[in-house]
Amino acid sequence: MHINRNLNSIVTGGASGLGAATVRHLASLGANPVIFDLNEEAGSKLAEELNTKFYRVDVTSKDSIAKALDQVQAHYGDIHILVNCAGIAPAAKTTSRGEPHSLELFEKVIDINLVGTFRMIALVATRMSAQSPLNATGERGVIINTASIAAFEGQMGQAAYAASKNGIVGLTLPVARDLARNGIRVNTIAPGLFVTQMLTSMPQEVQDALEAQALFPKRLGQGEDYAHLVQSICENEMLNGETIRLDGGIRLPVR
Repeated sequence: MHINRNLNSIVTGGASGLGAATVRHLASLGANPVIFDLNEEAGSKLAEELNTKFYRVDVTSKDSIAKALDQVQAHYGDIHILVNCAGIAPAAKTTSRGEPHSLELFEKVIDINLVGTFRMIALVATRMSAQSPLNATGERGVIINTASIAAFEGQMGQAAYAASKNGIVGLTLPVARDLARNGIRVNTIAPGLFVTQMLTSMPQEVQDALEAQALFPKRLGQGEDYAHLVQSICENEMLNGETIRLDGGIRLPVR
């Protein structure tokens, strides 16, 4: 799938972080990126800057998603690319100071990160499947999910987050198999340590220590690194059912 102005894309969590970087990159390629996010202020501002559309979408609500998808299709037509970046990453230990991990918080993380991702996949894939193929191979669309290296090397306080991201890794191949006959490819990116608001708020010595853990390059990941991999996945038809680590070779130690 060659990305061009005839393609339409949706990015959840597109108002900030990796999602916003992806929106910017897809816009630069002409792929009509639509922003799905709960942050109306940031989402509307980015949409205005890039002359695209923002929809306030709650990935935990089927009705919220379906309503926005109706509006996207009414305005743009077919949906060709879905990038799932919406997620949260609260930290909490299994037990701490005599109190158990909040089950409500655990369920919230799973519902947003894992169930929210699958909810988007199922609703968008159903619509993609009804579209005409884009090329001679019968490709109709590409779906890209966001996991994390925490799926494999989760740290203390990441039980909920790591479980949600490991679930995304686990559903990638089965969903790719489900959607193969529909001409839809499904892949997942597992980012390592990326420049985020959380990381940049840490002391410089902590940031330096984190950077030093990478094999090469010796730096934190940038949103553009993620966005360029999104482009590569879209344009390489042989990438399917795969989870790709994007981490500079880092392997997180036990902490």
